[in-house]
This record gives sequence, C-alpha cells and structure tokens, in this order.
Amino acid sequence: MINGLLRAGATAFHKILTVGWFFRRPRTFGAHAVALTPGGWLVLVKLWYAPGWRLPGGGRDPSESPVEAALRELREEIGMTSHGDVRPAGELDERVDFKRDTSSIVVVRDVEYRPKRWSWEVQEVRDFPLDALPGDVSPLTLRWLRTAGFGS
Repeated sequence: MINGLLRAGATAFHKILTVGWFFRRPRTFGAHAVALTPGGWLVLVKLWYAPGWRLPGGGRDPSESPVEAALRELREEIGMTSHGDVRPAGELDERVDFKRDTSSIVVVRDVEYRPKRWSWEVQEVRDFPLDALPGDVSPLTLRWLRTAGFGS
C-alpha cells in the first residue's frame, strides 16, 4: 500500500512539473548510462514516477560533461561502487514532457553496485542479460540502447 501511495504521489508531482514545462518549453541536458556488469548484464532502474525499466541517468548542467554526469547518476541511482572503461556513445535531441532535451548516452563497463535501501526516485535496481530484457522496458530506453549500439 505504501508503494502505491508513493508511486501516486511521485506521478502527481511529475505531472505538475509537466504543466510548467508545457508553458516554458525549457532546453535541458541529460546523461544516461548503459551500465554493464562484469558479466555483461545491463543495469536498469524502475522509477517511482515513470513506467517501465529505464537506463540510470538524469539531468546534467550544461557545464558538466556527459561522462561526469553519467557516473554521478550511477552513484546516486544504483549505488555504483566501481567501474571499468567509460566511453561516450552518442547524443540524441528529443522532446520529452514538452522539454527540448539533448540526451547523451555513455557506456560504462564492469559496473559494481550496491543499491540503496530506499530512494525517493528509484523504486528498484536490477541487472538483466542483454538478450533477455524485461517486456516493460521504456521505449526511450530502447532508443538509447540502439544509439549506443545495443539492440536492434
């Protein structure tokens, strides 16, 4: 019951923000990580306020590099404790929730992580084999994976 209330509250708050974005049409920047475990599994997050599994990531200040932002988001969202190679994989200009967003995709290999016990933003963190992703992966996540060279 608490999970349902939290999801409803977070979704309502997100909808209120969306109304503001409708009128302002802000220019935003994001960074999202294709985080791969040492075994090659993809780390995905489920957010309280949005449906489906997603790549860890979020907003970034224009002065912050996409790599710095992606690594920061991995520490915040999944509790990343270490990683290997990091490489930028591409950028997409998107319109999401009435925002004009430039999303940078970064591939981070050999990610070790320990999810936080509880988060205001992230409901669940799990890793999946690339060839057996869950059926409710968000369409944006699938697009970002294709941009990074994963998926068809």
